[in-house]
Amino acid sequence: MVLRNLGSSITNALKKLVGATTVDADLIRELKNDLLKALLAADVKLEIAIKVADYVEERALKEELPPGIPRQKHIVSIVHDQLVKVMGAQEEKLNITPGKTNTLLFVGIQGSGKTTCVAKVANWLNKRGMKPSMVCADTDRPGAYEQLKQLGDKIHVPVYGDPEAKNAIKLAQKGVAEFAKKKREVILIDTAGRHRKERAMLKEMHDIAKKIEPDEIILVIDGTLGQQAYEQARAFAAATDIGSIVVTKLDGSAKGGGALSACAATKAPIKFIGVGEKVDDFEKFDPTGFVGRLLNMGDIEALLESVKAAQIEPDEEAIKAFMTGKFTLRDMYAQMENIGKMGSIGKLLSFLPGFSQGLPEGLEDTSEENMKKFMCMMESMTADELNEPSIIKSSRVDRIAKGSGCTQAEVKQLLKQFFQMRKMMKQMKKGFGRRGAKIPNIGNLNALQKGMDIPKKYRRGK
Repeated sequence: MVLRNLGSSITNALKKLVGATTVDADLIRELKNDLLKALLAADVKLEIAIKVADYVEERALKEELPPGIPRQKHIVSIVHDQLVKVMGAQEEKLNITPGKTNTLLFVGIQGSGKTTCVAKVANWLNKRGMKPSMVCADTDRPGAYEQLKQLGDKIHVPVYGDPEAKNAIKLAQKGVAEFAKKKREVILIDTAGRHRKERAMLKEMHDIAKKIEPDEIILVIDGTLGQQAYEQARAFAAATDIGSIVVTKLDGSAKGGGALSACAATKAPIKFIGVGEKVDDFEKFDPTGFVGRLLNMGDIEALLESVKAAQIEPDEEAIKAFMTGKFTLRDMYAQMENIGKMGSIGKLLSFLPGFSQGLPEGLEDTSEENMKKFMCMMESMTADELNEPSIIKSSRVDRIAKGSGCTQAEVKQLLKQFFQMRKMMKQMKKGFGRRGAKIPNIGNLNALQKGMDIPKKYRRGK
């Protein structure tokens, strides 16, 4: 989970509050200090962190309780709402108009993952039925065109560029003209990475924007930068009109709060976050859903969006078996094929209440690579073993291990995770904790596939 340390720190602070018999000024002050420490540890800018903590304290002490709502629950809601506000308040969409050619200009410092980010946005658009194209206007970095071309071939998106060209402005103009002629719906332009102190490079960025007049300029911020992100973002905002932000590398960063503060410097919303190296490790940024996962409350709407983007066709009987904890290894194999399109079991469960900050014991090792290994083991099993895993004893484990090229310990690990998952799904069906959250039923998933509205209980409050 992105910013897991920040989320667990805030959640632990809230647990003290929820578990208290009485809520007084001292307890609220303690919550304020814990919240401030958690935000600063995640490299959120000091002024922003203080503003959030002070606002939570003021509302918690002075605000009248809504009828029938316990004070503890009301304060949790205050913390949630203020974090959402800091991160942009509401989800913002890309500035794309259907039926016309749209241009998106990507800017950012060197090493921010900008070129990969351009491909991720193109892939995201491609999966939603649009016709994206990419232009390499980076004449500064050796291999820039080759990298973008390789990514374009992988996601089946055309790329324009010239490794020999020296004039980035003319190159961008030619690329836009070429794809506009071919009636490509969205043209994404990758530019050279630049530092806030490189005045010539910042001027080039300004000149490209002036010549091609993009519909939106997207600033790509490295999630590992910490508080430096604020100054970098401010310099880019001074040089050109930043319309939105993409934060990359948030999956492995404890300092992502600094990058999230960048929206305060640019007054531009964060629209996407990068959560891994692969082109599919990319999420639309919704402040409400993000904070929900941060506080271990889950994000069902994002889960349904991922299912739709992966073009998964739900099998009613199989999912019903999963949701009641009555599935077999054969069912698990079929679902692993679907889950593989979404990344991993860990990514899938991160959207569910109670699992946003980590997986239950026995399910930690669920990477895409391990899922493929598990599937290989299942392919070495008999029909009886797939249908009734409890019959798999030592001699069968040995045979399966040899047939799949794995160790006996790995086969035992697969079985352990299978039974652990069955147990977990039964618990999920009953609901989680005091919030009583439940996973969506098959009807909800099928409704989504048919383009119907998401059921009201899974929608975010807007």
